[in-house]
Amino acid sequence: MSVKKTSGLLHILVPIMLLSACATTQSVDPLDPWEDWNRDVQAFNDTVDDYVMKPVARGYRWITPDFVDTAVTNFFSNIGDIRVTINDALQGKIVQAVYDGTRFFLNTTLGLAGFVDLASNVDLAKHREDFDQTLGVWGVPTGPYLVLPLLGPSSPRGVLGIVGDAAMNPISYTGIYFASSTVSTAVSGGLGAVNAADLRADNLETEKVASEAALDRYAFFRGAYFSQRNYLVHDGNVPHEDVLELEEQDEKLSPVSPY
Repeated sequence: MSVKKTSGLLHILVPIMLLSACATTQSVDPLDPWEDWNRDVQAFNDTVDDYVMKPVARGYRWITPDFVDTAVTNFFSNIGDIRVTINDALQGKIVQAVYDGTRFFLNTTLGLAGFVDLASNVDLAKHREDFDQTLGVWGVPTGPYLVLPLLGPSSPRGVLGIVGDAAMNPISYTGIYFASSTVSTAVSGGLGAVNAADLRADNLETEKVASEAALDRYAFFRGAYFSQRNYLVHDGNVPHEDVLELEEQDEKLSPVSPY
């Protein structure tokens, strides 16, 4: 091929390649740049849920009397109040930290280690605070959407939140209470398994309704994740511009037909 023909061919191909590169770059939304990975992980999580978590949750619900189920839920909720109280303080919510600390003390002592939720009966309401919210209050951006194996919807900030919350969970330090590392691992793993089964059992109907209502489960859970995180960080007082931005981003990212 002559130099002249080669030059002419390059004049045609180079603009096409540049346009293709631009189109590829523009198609990647910064809110969900890892969509292929995320969808694969969600598919994996759904498989684990269908074949492991749902059967376990249904079995747990079938063999567990309602009062025992409530007691187990209360126990882990009470442990969670330690994390809630610490994050209250880190966010500067001192009054709420006092209330949540009092709630934990009351349920741990008079509520039989938290199995009985006495605090709710004296108008000490349950709050939802975690380290991800704390980072959001401090101004750390959520970052792109990220689906974690077994853990589900998250983000880079959410990963840091998980690490921070684990550091505030006394179950993470069972090695302090038991001399044997084997016993410590067994206790920690056992408590984690019971907590996971209890949570999944409590959310069987919720997940079913969400799945049946969603045209695309992936897009539904992604939008729900960002909306919930934004709602919690702002304690329900989401700025109007943030609501509009989330709606606009969801419209961009949500496909017309299910995958």
